[in-house]
Amino acid sequence: MSQRGESGSRETDARAVIAAERARVQRRTLTVVVISQVLGGAGLAAGVTVGALLVQDVLGSMSLAGVAAALLTLGSALTAFLVGRVTQRLGRRIGLGLGFAAGGVGAIGVVVAATTALVPLLFLSLFVYGAGTATNLQARYAGTDLATPARRGSAISVAMVSTTLGAVAGPNLVEPLGAFATGLGLPSLAGPFLLAAVAYLAAGTAFLVLLRPDPFLLARRLDAELAQLEVEQTAAEQTAAEQAGSKQVSPTTAARPRPGVGAYIGAAVMVVTQIAMVAVMTMTPVHMRAHHHGLGEVGLVIGIHIAAMYLPRS
Repeated sequence: MSQRGESGSRETDARAVIAAERARVQRRTLTVVVISQVLGGAGLAAGVTVGALLVQDVLGSMSLAGVAAALLTLGSALTAFLVGRVTQRLGRRIGLGLGFAAGGVGAIGVVVAATTALVPLLFLSLFVYGAGTATNLQARYAGTDLATPARRGSAISVAMVSTTLGAVAGPNLVEPLGAFATGLGLPSLAGPFLLAAVAYLAAGTAFLVLLRPDPFLLARRLDAELAQLEVEQTAAEQTAAEQAGSKQVSPTTAARPRPGVGAYIGAAVMVVTQIAMVAVMTMTPVHMRAHHHGLGEVGLVIGIHIAAMYLPRS
């Protein structure tokens, strides 16, 4: 066998080993992501369903009920940035684990604030609780780190459907959780945040304990190995071409595409629709309770809304 043939065989074997390792770890990673998304979905449902009602009760005013959603959003935005930075340095396992842990601590703070009627603690805790929302959104991308390009969409879909299971179940547990909290001597609206604390901390623990090897760091290493194989293959082809007397062809680098006007219009539309959605979701529980609907009915409506958001459609 020629030297070029031996080199090609080694490269083929190396690519096969890399592909096999990707597939093996991807299966495990997707399982961990599904577990975390079910838990995370249940955790985020508390703030959506009763956050505004809790602020209304503590402050005694409907005019500031939207503060809960605002604080959750601000906390979520900051956490999205921080989790991204930590992930780049230390991987998904640490970034997502710490993000969910912060959300769980925030939920515990909300329970304490609701019990003691401490407004500053309530606002701070809602801000920290928002970390769970951002982390839950970012967690689904852990399922795409090692997925092949053809399977990335399916991985995201699996994660979103898993979120739906928890996010739909959570609001429908508001009434029994309220009764459970009352039995413990806590305000009924603190009950869903007890679930959120347990769910977020469990999701964080799942990532910290089970997400090994880290898919983000492994994907980075495997991509570097593939890039090195490409360099070696190109060098071998150039050497063969020189030996055959052929003209050497320099590789060309494609220019990075720049976002067009449509990208900015799309982003603006997303911002406006998000404002409308958050406003409706925030005030729906408040208006329903004002019209003498119970927490069970509020949870049912929010659960249906979340199902329509996340369930796949043809």
